Amino acid sequence: MTLFQMEVLVAVSDSGSFTRAGEKIGLSQSGVSHTIHALEKELGISLFTRSRTGVKLTAAGGQVDASARIILEQTAAIKRISAQAAGIHQATIRIGSFPSMTTSFLPALLQSIQKRYPQMDTRVFEGSYQEIKQWLQTGVVDVGFHPWPEAGLEGTLLIRDNLHAVLPAHHPLATKSSVTLEQLADEPFIMPMAGCERLISSEFQKKGLEPQTAYEVADNATILAMVEAGVGVSVIPALTLPASLPQVAVMELSPLVTRHIGLTVPTLANASPAVLAFMREAERIATNFQKDVFCT
Repeated sequence: MTLFQMEVLVAVSDSGSFTRAGEKIGLSQSGVSHTIHALEKELGISLFTRSRTGVKLTAAGGQVDASARIILEQTAAIKRISAQAAGIHQATIRIGSFPSMTTSFLPALLQSIQKRYPQMDTRVFEGSYQEIKQWLQTGVVDVGFHPWPEAGLEGTLLIRDNLHAVLPAHHPLATKSSVTLEQLADEPFIMPMAGCERLISSEFQKKGLEPQTAYEVADNATILAMVEAGVGVSVIPALTLPASLPQVAVMELSPLVTRHIGLTVPTLANASPAVLAFMREAERIATNFQKDVFCT
């Protein structure tokens, strides 16, 4: 019995079809059939029952399948151990990031990675929350920044990013120390569409409010320009705010509304030693970043 035969066995068991199993592992239907037949001949038992609707494990086949999965899991563990022993320095890490993290957090992290692991290669793919999740699930990227927690992803919380109200500098509310969503609900509202709209809409809904959305805008610089021009108000994360906004009042929300940002992978159990090292370094950088940027 070979590891390849066990991989084919598990693929057929999961998919219930020789054809679908072949598509999953890059083998023809006849190749899958030949592999399973050879394994059955070697073991002297039938592993599957065949029917018009597909294939199903026999009782003995189920026991073999369970043992094969354990062997494959242990094999993967051995590979991870050997990879770590050989060093994680020469790995390539593909990172999914959204604009505010790319601008604010990622440069310091990449600089630290270059110092700590000088031969580690990094690639950055920038996109929306939805794109990053899809890239993670399809293997386009190895690790990605994403609102936390998120169903179907595992990882670690990195940053708590408070949302702020932004109003024209001469708006009547601009003299107050903070504003509530109730106070913003009757104002012409510019809804950010780069990902935070889900959180903002949810916070309004929790209070039984509906913002008077006059514009939907994805680019934060455009939102701030529109606020400065007096056409509306908005709510945006602290990480997106530039250092200087002379014609825009930036105010805390009361109560606070916080965007939680994590560093995520499809499953931590399958993450490579290099990805895990990258995540540990991100956690270390995030501790100081949170203190320096948000003064917490």
